[in-house]
Amino acid sequence: MDFQSLRLKQVERALEPLMVLSDTERPSQGWLRTIRQALGMTTRQFARRLQLRQSTVVDSEMLEARKRISLAQLEKMAAALDCRVVYALIPKAPLSSVVDKQAELVATHEVERIAHSMALEDQGASQEFDASLIETTKRKLLGGKWSKLWD
Repeated sequence: MDFQSLRLKQVERALEPLMVLSDTERPSQGWLRTIRQALGMTTRQFARRLQLRQSTVVDSEMLEARKRISLAQLEKMAAALDCRVVYALIPKAPLSSVVDKQAELVATHEVERIAHSMALEDQGASQEFDASLIETTKRKLLGGKWSKLWD
């Protein structure tokens, strides 16, 4: 197995436990406020734990609810709630499928360009031949540098 495929498999394996979170909705008020309130803690008490002003806590909770808080600030505030931030990008589809689909698109585009030129010269090939050529081109692309898939 080549390095690209190995790295992809490692990342997919690392993401597996997080996939159950992909359907979890973030509370509209944000996690900070939701957890703070669930603990029965006021903003004043939370601010004291953080050694910040109460207005800073209120502002931070609003920023988080609006998806505008920095990760550093979120981590600091989460720690004061005895929580930790888990940050991940969770793909909508397996990464291997994303790479495979992109290789298929690039291969199809290349073969269609060639087929168009051949058709103009009245040398068109059959659909079966084109499909076979797309599959061969796709395998060749997947065996090369994947960075070429994204040009």
